[in-house]
Amino acid sequence: MIDLHSHTNESDGTCSPAQLVAEAVRAGVHVLGITDHDTLRGFDQAVPVAREAGLDLICGIELSTKLHGQSVHLLGYFLGDDGLTEFRNWVIEMQASRRDRNIRLVARLQELGFDITLEEAEARGRGMTGRPHFAQLLVEKGYVSSLREAFDEYLDESAKGYVYRREPQFSEGVERLRKAGGIASLAHPVRVKRDVPSLMPELAEAGMNAIEAYHSDHTDRDTELYLGLAERYGLMVTGGSDFHGTAKPGVMLGKGGGNLQIPEDLVDRLRNGSTPRAR
Repeated sequence: MIDLHSHTNESDGTCSPAQLVAEAVRAGVHVLGITDHDTLRGFDQAVPVAREAGLDLICGIELSTKLHGQSVHLLGYFLGDDGLTEFRNWVIEMQASRRDRNIRLVARLQELGFDITLEEAEARGRGMTGRPHFAQLLVEKGYVSSLREAFDEYLDESAKGYVYRREPQFSEGVERLRKAGGIASLAHPVRVKRDVPSLMPELAEAGMNAIEAYHSDHTDRDTELYLGLAERYGLMVTGGSDFHGTAKPGVMLGKGGGNLQIPEDLVDRLRNGSTPRAR
């Protein structure tokens, strides 16, 4: 099996990089992409473990970007051996903006009457503390009954506790990935709040060269739609479960919720720069 979308506890997953590699081997995944949010630390730590386990490990990242004022996630994959020094330095700058947002988010949540500190959140998220870690705190302290309620009521972009974080524009994220020799793929397009087919000319013009057609959130109809868009716009195709460990207990590596069927030649086609076959 192939799974090109997974997260470690270096972002918002619950498995350490070594645990994620072990879980992939146990699940029968032979090609794994680690795509932590705005960091490559999980991948870096997993490299020697994967090598020892005989697992084909793909270097990836999931960038948070802005498109027409909305948050849109962008997957990046680095399949070659090109240097990533400039890209890594840029990612570190983005991490600094995340911490600044977290400081302001703590202040806002305290204004709303919640006894939450930055230290508590960072103990869960370490260098990549994000909103999911604040959601965990809200649940653990009994302020909300679920992670979903935490986001709906306080943490989503339209919620009362939301604070702005400086994120790169979608076009900048694509440019940075492509300049570093990477593939720039639209993550879980079903979650994009605007109509994806109508956005495609703009996204392709920005240089996006792939789309995540296979994802745990996608129905068969969704997958067919995104495969069709890939063929129409000459894009490569990526796919993965979006595994987060116990943070998303219904999502399994390589299988998603049992609905994932990622073609075995997908990574070969990415390495060859191939677009999907007509169906």
